[in-house]
Amino acid sequence: MNADLSVQAATVLLVDDEPINIKLLSKILHINGYENIHTTTDPRQVELLCDQHEIDLIMLDIHMPFLDGFEVMAGLREDHQKAEIPIIVLTALTDSEICNRALQEGARDFLTKPFNQAEVLSRIRNVLETHLLYRQTRNTNERLEELVRQRTEEIYKTRIKVIQRLSRAAEFRDNETGMHIMRMSHYSLLLAQSAGMNAAECEVMLNASPLHDIGKIGIPDRILLKKGKLDSEEWTIMKSHAEIGARILEGDNCDFLNAAQTIALTHHEKWDGSGYPNGLAGENIPLMGRIVAVADVFDALTSERPYKKAWSMEDAYALLEKEKGKHFDSRLVDIFLALVPELTKIKERYAEENEKEYQTHLEIVG
Repeated sequence: MNADLSVQAATVLLVDDEPINIKLLSKILHINGYENIHTTTDPRQVELLCDQHEIDLIMLDIHMPFLDGFEVMAGLREDHQKAEIPIIVLTALTDSEICNRALQEGARDFLTKPFNQAEVLSRIRNVLETHLLYRQTRNTNERLEELVRQRTEEIYKTRIKVIQRLSRAAEFRDNETGMHIMRMSHYSLLLAQSAGMNAAECEVMLNASPLHDIGKIGIPDRILLKKGKLDSEEWTIMKSHAEIGARILEGDNCDFLNAAQTIALTHHEKWDGSGYPNGLAGENIPLMGRIVAVADVFDALTSERPYKKAWSMEDAYALLEKEKGKHFDSRLVDIFLALVPELTKIKERYAEENEKEYQTHLEIVG
């Protein structure tokens, strides 16, 4: 039977300073189909043998020179993998105190000398069946966990691709460029990190912030692409892109898309309550929305557009300083203004002349 074959294929280590005991146990095991048997009369060799072979069971004498059985067990417990190897203690003593101590210190069972063949085989089989079943269950669980991890990673990558394509869709409708998306998202990431967000939140920020203006897909071209100043009616329609974006992104349990919905809806709110679409103020504006507000405005100011020249970074910093407590969260502005060297690197890395390289990157990851 399969169970018999798996038990008899197990690797057993016999440890006893008396060669006659080793010889007797080896003979009992061999006669009954056990072939993978290792032996030693020196307890100092136990850990080395466990390193060299995948041991399924140790039959361990208690009273030995150099190290007694309890010291051997203590050494094995220090290694997580070795600590899982089941141990049957061998002792000539019938003292229940010795047997109880052995069980308390990790032994699965015990055998007293002289050995009874039927008892030896029964106890070995019971311990091995339990151990091998545990190992099989653990291995199955590990395989399942790996499959779940792989599937989760696939879903994660798929969602990131969806986000990238949605953000590119918004680019095609607007005067914004892919490099604006890259700069703004990395400014947002840097500010989120410096503001104390944890690693998971920062990853969400990096991947969700590119969708901040996805709602512009729903704005008519006559308004979205108008070169002149928008009139009052047109501006009302333009402002609706925040709510349109939130509706596009609603109804999903993905952390990235939930965050993107929040950002799309709130990144035009202002600290003093004068923003849109809901006139939120102060900390009623979600932190992610407040962060993207700073990053988006900063990049918009320092980027050239068909209708305006780029501001210098110094002038943009001055505008942020001026708008502290009005448009922007003062704390976030102070943090942002302390990051000038890092901001400069991001602006240089994702300069407009690198647009072709950015598009190629999207094709590769897609």
